[in-house]
Amino acid sequence: MHEDERVDGSFQNTKERGEVARLWSREDEAIRCRLCPHGCLIKEGRHGICGVRENREGTLIPLTYGKIVSEALDPIEKKPLFHFMPGTVTYSLGGVGCTFRCKHCQNWEISQAGITDLSLRRLAPEEGVRRALDLSAKSITWTYNEPTIWHEYALDMGMIAQKRWLKTIYVTNGYITEEALNELAPMLSAFRVDIKAFSDDFYRSVCGGRLQPVLDATVRAHELGMHIETVTLIIPGQNDDPGEIDSMIRWVIDNLGPETPMHFTRYHPDYQMSEPPATPIGTLEAIYERAQELGLHYPYLGNIPGSPYEDTKCPSCGAILIRRRGYRAEITGLTQDRCIRCRQKIPIVLP
Repeated sequence: MHEDERVDGSFQNTKERGEVARLWSREDEAIRCRLCPHGCLIKEGRHGICGVRENREGTLIPLTYGKIVSEALDPIEKKPLFHFMPGTVTYSLGGVGCTFRCKHCQNWEISQAGITDLSLRRLAPEEGVRRALDLSAKSITWTYNEPTIWHEYALDMGMIAQKRWLKTIYVTNGYITEEALNELAPMLSAFRVDIKAFSDDFYRSVCGGRLQPVLDATVRAHELGMHIETVTLIIPGQNDDPGEIDSMIRWVIDNLGPETPMHFTRYHPDYQMSEPPATPIGTLEAIYERAQELGLHYPYLGNIPGSPYEDTKCPSCGAILIRRRGYRAEITGLTQDRCIRCRQKIPIVLP
């Protein structure tokens, strides 16, 4: 069979860009999606768990290609990314749908929406890059909902962005296959990943997923050269067990390196999780101190206005390298990527 005639997701030569999804195959009378670890088997006229990839007459269609619901110019620190282009702004895009069903989702209005629930507007990949440049952004971020399910759209826009010297960022739950990550590798600069807990039970009961695929994807993204930062929302009584937190920090140190920034953020009740109350600040401060004891160089605390635990400090001499208040970042102690005081090399991607 000629490549142009293939009836799976490996080639799109005869199709208009975005009309056909990538990474799928036929199984009997259904389609197997290979984009995320759910591996949905999708029957005719149905869609996968994400809600936006549909089997239409034996072809997998990405329903949200080139369609956005959210667009903003954000400080990079809002993502949060603290060691990647600090002090810059990023052009942020969001759509609808998600691979998870997190009970505490802070963006549930769009992540849990279907294709017909909200008014989507069109934005071609080339136009997205043009807007980012016009707004003096240094990067493009796919965020707000899960970018994995925007695979074809992000891939096309990212390849254009790379040619215009724009960095690219996924703010992701990390539920993505190695095959999909390998496709993104030529264009994806940063992988800001949620590690929602270090318990498979939590992932299954609260998120509708599994832990190990997230860990595997994060390691693979690291191997592919993407900048990695992790975020964990600390929920009292759910994922704040000290032993579990220790295991997660040790895993990051062993698999990603002690210089990996880890963000531990304060939970507030949202969506379907009205209890427990907000995380005690003391709990977060104890996690910060424990992370340092275990050898993590760059722990951070989030969702605590005015917190000094958002500053970047030199792990060698303790000098403040980047001072942060809210989403404002002031580089005070760096010359290029080295501490001014002790000349320690700091793992950071500067503008």
